[in-house]
Amino acid sequence: MLKRQKALLSTGVGIVLTASVLVTGCGNSSTGGNSSGGSSGTSSKTSAITIWDIQTGASQQVVKNMSQAFNKSHPDIQSTVQFFENDPYKQKIQIAMGAHNPPDIFTGWGGGVLKSYIDAGDVYDLTSDLNSDSSWANRFLPSVMKPVTFDGKVYGIPNDNVQPVMLFYNKQVFKQYNLTPPKTWDDLLNDVKVLKAHGVAPISLGGKDQWPDLMYEEYLVDRIGGPDVFNNVVAGKANAWSDPAFLKANTMIQQLVNAGAFEQGFSSVSSNQGEDAALLYTGKAGMELMGSWGFATILSDDKAFIDQGNLGFSTFPTVPGGKGDANDIVGNPSNYYSISNDSKNKQADVTFLKDAVLDPQNVKDWISIGDVPPVQGIESELKQATYGDYLSFTYDMVKNAPNFQASWDQALPPSEAQELLTDLSKLFLNQMTPQQFSDDMNKYIKS
Repeated sequence: MLKRQKALLSTGVGIVLTASVLVTGCGNSSTGGNSSGGSSGTSSKTSAITIWDIQTGASQQVVKNMSQAFNKSHPDIQSTVQFFENDPYKQKIQIAMGAHNPPDIFTGWGGGVLKSYIDAGDVYDLTSDLNSDSSWANRFLPSVMKPVTFDGKVYGIPNDNVQPVMLFYNKQVFKQYNLTPPKTWDDLLNDVKVLKAHGVAPISLGGKDQWPDLMYEEYLVDRIGGPDVFNNVVAGKANAWSDPAFLKANTMIQQLVNAGAFEQGFSSVSSNQGEDAALLYTGKAGMELMGSWGFATILSDDKAFIDQGNLGFSTFPTVPGGKGDANDIVGNPSNYYSISNDSKNKQADVTFLKDAVLDPQNVKDWISIGDVPPVQGIESELKQATYGDYLSFTYDMVKNAPNFQASWDQALPPSEAQELLTDLSKLFLNQMTPQQFSDDMNKYIKS
């Protein structure tokens, strides 16, 4: 699960390729990954399609099961899934795209990276296929389609689960100090004050990895100014980072820091290693703002804490006077499959996406490992599952969200995303003012 959080929250960052790298070998032949499915023994009338994926562990088995079931039900199409580690994959798929030798279907996170492939003419437009089959088009929760929709055209479909960011809290700690989950910003400041006074770190933060800082920025900017504030950044509007919502959000972040909201030495605490989660389930911290994968992290590290009903979860507080909808959420809407324009088997690719991905059995398999697929009409299945209360809470957050903002480090071009994480880290350490943050980020806007 830690691999999952790193995979999904750092997708847009750190992809730096040189010309010499771009000419190295890659493509549809299996090099470096492990494969599942089967194209051996296929006849000349059989279409063989290759899918690149990065799932690991139980999630990888779900994908393998999906591919094998599809191959049995579609003898004229044989799918083979090749699995790669996250960081090597990011480079490998970029090289393959540049060399016009990609797999038929590739996984990704939508947003800025996918847009760069679309602009290069490397991604197949699925719009007409979806429009011709309303049952397929309506299979997915609307809020997760934004990262793969550009200028009204759809270039991918979700293939696994939703991961909204939520506020986890320790019920034992809250009960001890007569606290309730904060509904407003003032509630949060009050909880911080009470916990601080009793020697408990109010909020655990894995500042060492930088990306956890981003979740505060994303939620506060949306609560204060609504989705258009960040949409203007993505659109490349000049000085978009100087919107008053950024200045206010960053002032509020430093208000939290100066109130002692985060644990001592938070910039040395790693979320990737589960150190922030440990503070929460050991009672050394009262709250943690984290993606839904935080549940699985705690389940893995201290299952009894969850089984005893000690983990609470809530939405991010509202900001009085803010323009944003209180039901807006941020996080990772899903992973997605897209079809390469260089694929020679596009009709077979579409059939695979339509008949295999998030079909009823695939949905059951995801739920069985504690994930929430972004599919309409699965409320009863989730409610009856193990930890159904948590799964249903997660599903309802996504279902009811007017806007599900993908993590900004996915939505932005890599260089701008990396600078954002760097500047936010400085902001949390009071090494940069809100105005300096906006002035610096304006330099990286891509028009």
